[in-house]
Amino acid sequence: MAEAAPASDNDPAPPAAVAAAPVALLVDLGSGRTLYEHNADQPFLPASVTKTMTAFVAFEMLAKGELREEQTFKVSREAWREWHSKGSRMFLSDGSQVPVRDLLLGIMNVSANDGAVVLAEGAGGSVAAFVARMNATAKELGMTHSHFGTPNGWMDKGVTHVSARDLVKLSEAMIHRHPDYYHRYVGQKGMTWNGITQPNHDPTLGIVEGADGIKTGFTGEAHYNFLGSALRGKRRLVMVLAGVETPKERTAAAKALLEWGFNAWEDKPLVPEGTPLSSAAVQGGMKSEVKLEAPRDFYVTLPKGGHAPVSMRLVYHGPLVAPIVKGTTVAELEVQLGKNKPVRLPVTAAEDVAKGGFIERVKTGFARLIAPAPEKAPA
Repeated sequence: MAEAAPASDNDPAPPAAVAAAPVALLVDLGSGRTLYEHNADQPFLPASVTKTMTAFVAFEMLAKGELREEQTFKVSREAWREWHSKGSRMFLSDGSQVPVRDLLLGIMNVSANDGAVVLAEGAGGSVAAFVARMNATAKELGMTHSHFGTPNGWMDKGVTHVSARDLVKLSEAMIHRHPDYYHRYVGQKGMTWNGITQPNHDPTLGIVEGADGIKTGFTGEAHYNFLGSALRGKRRLVMVLAGVETPKERTAAAKALLEWGFNAWEDKPLVPEGTPLSSAAVQGGMKSEVKLEAPRDFYVTLPKGGHAPVSMRLVYHGPLVAPIVKGTTVAELEVQLGKNKPVRLPVTAAEDVAKGGFIERVKTGFARLIAPAPEKAPA
């Protein structure tokens, strides 16, 4: 067992209990700062933590109108035969019609293997098509050390693998893009289906103040994993633990790491939500520039009572191409806190920019030709 150590000499010492986790990561989402990491980019077997991506894909489809919460999917004979008695499940009946909302509750709160497959078949047309969508979504989120082979995380000889840092990217997207779905379907105490009540095995719910999910995982190969989050005031921490030998050690590490994150560190306001953040050049639009803003409150995270100089710069690959929809992430705010590794926070368009006609495109192009070349910041 490795001894837990701080990321730098000036950081608070992490709790001893986290040393039980071969892979561990704790991130403050408000600032993007990593408070603790160990093997954060090392791929591992996620087991049922995989279902977080399954739910996220469904949330994306719901938001786009491609899926409805009241929509029902039939439990196919193939899905029932394969999963009615394998691993954790919500005891779906062969041939029954199950609403999407109940499948999501089962997947995220009682780790329903059968529910994940039925959702994949119904929403994707087939399990293979849905898994392809999971991988396309992972690519879009920048999950460079992850790949999915199943919608439920059942053992597949290592085809399905993730990294802790990738899971934080997934969690951030789920929480910020779909807060209503997150609170509705994640972090419930359990669920009842077919007259059977099952509890959620999340080791922090009702124990750690502010804990609200996200997903546990276990197989004999993967050991005990946990993707967890907690919110206190406006501070949101996300944590990953993987490969822990026993559930008792996982519980102790999860509780200790979250409490340490809240008690040994503090957030200080940096940029309030809606703050204008300059503008970016636009190509092919009705306007030659688009105004940018902070989509949420941004913070810097420091050891409690600590201080450090802060510098910021806007980074984007431009010019941006019209059309641009207000609220779309189009740039990043790079924040340098003292000598720490810089972090990048999302910056969104503060307005719509429609695609321009021929005349507008000519005017914009001519204006760019005669304008002085802007100084480019390194990406």
